Amino acid sequence: MAEFILSAFADEIDMDLRTQMDVLEDHDISYIEMRGVNGKGVVEYSLKEVEEIKNQLDDRGFKISAVGSPLGKIMITDDFDPHFDLFKHTMKVADILETEYIRMFSFFIPEGDKPEKYRREVLTRWEKFLHEAAGSGITLLHENEKEIYGDTAEHCLDLLETLKCDHFRAIFDPANFVQCGVETYPRAYELLKDYIEYLHIKDALYSDGSVVPSGYGDGKIKEILSELYERDFAGFLSLEPHLGSFEGLSELERDDYADLPEGGPQKFALAADALKDVLAAVQNK
Repeated sequence: MAEFILSAFADEIDMDLRTQMDVLEDHDISYIEMRGVNGKGVVEYSLKEVEEIKNQLDDRGFKISAVGSPLGKIMITDDFDPHFDLFKHTMKVADILETEYIRMFSFFIPEGDKPEKYRREVLTRWEKFLHEAAGSGITLLHENEKEIYGDTAEHCLDLLETLKCDHFRAIFDPANFVQCGVETYPRAYELLKDYIEYLHIKDALYSDGSVVPSGYGDGKIKEILSELYERDFAGFLSLEPHLGSFEGLSELERDDYADLPEGGPQKFALAADALKDVLAAVQNK
């Protein structure tokens, strides 16, 4: 039986954890994909500080759907050793937060170069990630993202099929595919459907790449969720509105978001309500 569990990048509401939880409670969402909290990225904290964050979550009844890490979001030509150290730290963070998922990427490709030139290095780095994670109970989730190796459905499939193992799965982000000129449905969905473990919910327009609420863009979110519903998908739909600016966004994305309207609870409400409308249509058709 299908089960869509709502989660969210709560740092798009506010960097303060208490405010994040207050707003999520208003929307009956009890999971957070933790990325930024109380002023910085969760993976930047010491393990003792992460334990303190976990205590705050427990006191309010919140759980973590995934660690929204920046792993794999460096240039493929950058030194890997410090990044691998961050990965090992992030594994410990995920364990403390009692989540089985870490969100990751497949490295930015130098502008003007063909991604295939770096395929072997991408695979080598991911093999190290997966070897380190083996037996931990943690699944590494690859997110399709602009300008990384896995920015197209074909390259995502290449990674998933080549490195195929039980603890390596896909995050499907419709807006990111749209911004790369990829057809989300049926093309990308059909290629990746057997590997989809988790979804990021944001929509976008092919015309200018702008992010819009679910169902208002070209991401075919309703069609994708309908297919997953028929397949009895059980997993997280993580809201990542990107409808307004918020603290830390400029550090997470390469585009200039300075001209976006102010983000916060109002923008999050718009995104959450749009997704709930789509889900109602999917489940009541």
